[in-house]
Amino acid sequence: MTAPITEVPAAALPTVVIGAGPIGLAAAAHLVERGLEPLVLEAGDRAGSAVREWSHVRLFSTWAELVDPAAEKLLAPTGWTAPNGATYPTGGDWAEKYLQPLADALGDKVCFGARVTGVSRLGRDRVVDADREQQPFTIHVRNADGSEERITARAVIDASGTWSTPSPIGGDGLPALGERAATDRISYRAPDPKDPAVRARYAGKRTAVIGSGASAFTALAYLADLAKKTPGTHAVWILRRGIGGSTFGGGEADQLPARGALGLAAKAAVDDGYADAVTGFRTSAVEKAGDQLLLVAEDGRRHDPVDEIIALTGLRPDLSFVSELRLSLDERLQAPVELAPLIDPNVHSCGTVYPHGAGELSHPEKDVYLVGMKSYGRAPTFLAMTGYEQVRSVAASLAGDQEAAERVELTLPETGVCGGAGLFDDPDAIQADGGGCCAAPSTPPIDMGAPAASGGC
Repeated sequence: MTAPITEVPAAALPTVVIGAGPIGLAAAAHLVERGLEPLVLEAGDRAGSAVREWSHVRLFSTWAELVDPAAEKLLAPTGWTAPNGATYPTGGDWAEKYLQPLADALGDKVCFGARVTGVSRLGRDRVVDADREQQPFTIHVRNADGSEERITARAVIDASGTWSTPSPIGGDGLPALGERAATDRISYRAPDPKDPAVRARYAGKRTAVIGSGASAFTALAYLADLAKKTPGTHAVWILRRGIGGSTFGGGEADQLPARGALGLAAKAAVDDGYADAVTGFRTSAVEKAGDQLLLVAEDGRRHDPVDEIIALTGLRPDLSFVSELRLSLDERLQAPVELAPLIDPNVHSCGTVYPHGAGELSHPEKDVYLVGMKSYGRAPTFLAMTGYEQVRSVAASLAGDQEAAERVELTLPETGVCGGAGLFDDPDAIQADGGGCCAAPSTPPIDMGAPAASGGC
């Protein structure tokens, strides 16, 4: 299927982009603008596959903050019209009105149903030094029909995100005892209020919501609304920490009004008695209690049984398929070591993260970059605009334009705490102000075309 890869000059090889989400497709657009050949490999069958999984969730960012400049230039000749820049799209809007048209404009540079299973240097595992940087990259791909192939590339941009790997509910970062056995009663996604099956699942039930971010706010607000219509519906909000002044976000003072409104809705759910807050509860086990589930804390506390669990404890990067590359990652956040201090959620919000690029994203393995949500590891402070600046810089670096790669072309507004998106009855009534978070509940993720000699699509 693939031509002898040793016969292909490095300059003729594509730059492989993993994931056809917002940042992966933007990376491809910037590579095209630089005269470089991208090959985007997307595991799903459409652009923005992960974004579509939270299509019901409305972003905090406005359209003006969600369209990459290079992508907009690429779209212009197709007759694409930008949506109203002051309005807030849902994930579904973002995918259908921007990501899919962008993938269509890139044409055969995007391959769908192509799941990357491994990345390495040709003929070199991570131990071997000899002529390492002279070897092209080899990308192992499993196609939708089950066939496998190997593609060679001059560089790799991993924009696969974190959506596919939600964190477990255990307080130690590992699955709680009994969690795997109870997965039929545990959801790791914010509920879709328009889905009849979702309403049936939670109506008249006691549901534990585990998490403290915007995704948890979304779930609490939804369950409170459902409780007003269906007696017996109640939420138990499980928090690993206590409740303080910042628990519900910035409220009316939040520079992202949509996010502030969501926090206030979650607070109202507790204040109005539709949800009980349980603080300092670090889950260690999930036990069966008849037809219900019982949560057990590390300190031995056992909470009253619930019917369902919504676990919204964050996302983490899947590093398994890049394990043969020499990556330099922070031991806590699993983000590039130079980037980690800039995005530490203990210090920074999405608006206080300094714009960064190829320099902060580089690794000992030359010409490999983790970008977008994947670059943030376990930090939830990601902005779409930040990701677009990342790939602009990376494309410039790969093109040999180091001056442009080092130049900062983005100024972020101060936006307070970050993380996720929300559900709003009348989003257009919210005044756009400041920068927004790129993605949803706990946020997103994921990305293809090239010379036949390198495997193609």
